[in-house]
Amino acid sequence: MPLIIEGRVPSSWAGKINPSAAPGDKTANWVSLALINNMPDAALEDTELQFFDLLDSVSGDIPVLLKLYSLTGVPRTDRGQRHLNEFYFGLDQLWDHRFDAVIITGTEPRQPDLRQEPYWSALANVFDWAERNTVSTVLSCLAAHAGVLHSDGIQRHRLSDKQFGVFEFTKTDEHELSAAVERVRFPHSRWNEVRADALAACGYTVLTQSTEGGVDSFVKKKKQSLFVHFQGHPEYGAQTLLKEYRRDIKRFLRQERESYPTVPKGYFDANAAALLAKFQQAALADPREDQLACFPEAVVKTLQKTWHASATSMYRSWLQYILTKRAEAASFAAIPGSCAQIQQKRSAVL
Repeated sequence: MPLIIEGRVPSSWAGKINPSAAPGDKTANWVSLALINNMPDAALEDTELQFFDLLDSVSGDIPVLLKLYSLTGVPRTDRGQRHLNEFYFGLDQLWDHRFDAVIITGTEPRQPDLRQEPYWSALANVFDWAERNTVSTVLSCLAAHAGVLHSDGIQRHRLSDKQFGVFEFTKTDEHELSAAVERVRFPHSRWNEVRADALAACGYTVLTQSTEGGVDSFVKKKKQSLFVHFQGHPEYGAQTLLKEYRRDIKRFLRQERESYPTVPKGYFDANAAALLAKFQQAALADPREDQLACFPEAVVKTLQKTWHASATSMYRSWLQYILTKRAEAASFAAIPGSCAQIQQKRSAVL
């Protein structure tokens, strides 16, 4: 069953949908989902497509109806804002709606304290809305850090170097979302982390972690919604880490960062790593932006999405969790004398 996108469909996905497959009513076994995409303009459309691909691949026979939103306050170019205006709905259309689930992405931070970001107030309101109006909420990378800061005051910690690459993690707790896995591989790309001891002290359950990669995924029920936090990026495409690595090299060559970026771990094969090491030597010897013309683009051919199985397993379990909890709620509401029916009768009398 294809992914169905409500409203105008971005061109990257327009040829893949089947409008006749859109579910007709909420009695069907389908999932309504909001994607609040806050990524910077350079990654905005890539992130759309990454989540479209992932959700489409895991849905199977579960129709997924997706609606796109984005935060106010995230800096945008004219091109980025035009894209949002054409394909995204405003947050003013979110507050009075319920969804089965929501996915909230991060963006590139500009302030050490996330509460000083211009979009913080809007993001905090989205978190509060999600607690009351969804079965489950996924927070990706920076959004995960912002979520625990907002609800529990958990501070993130700056790392000595960027946590960058594809890392293997071990399951550390039994949960519906991790039942089908023992180990997972996921890309990470971050300068900060939240730590297991702080999360445990505030009632979070860490699902996957490792010595090298730190905490990967963790969960906590907040009011009506199970909040699922990923410090990494299960949705990434095969070339996403390469694009970020090349971007960071460009920033170094333009003197926008002091150090040459570390090669992403567990991502390139030996031949690609050798080509990149040779390019690094040349760039360090003569750091000019036009050195990028000699970047070894051949490494693209070596890239594989080695985390695909882990990503589909976790997200398929997430969709099944949503359907199960929604069915349980419906069954409870149908029980004679249940609180829901008693409240309905009281309302009718009043």
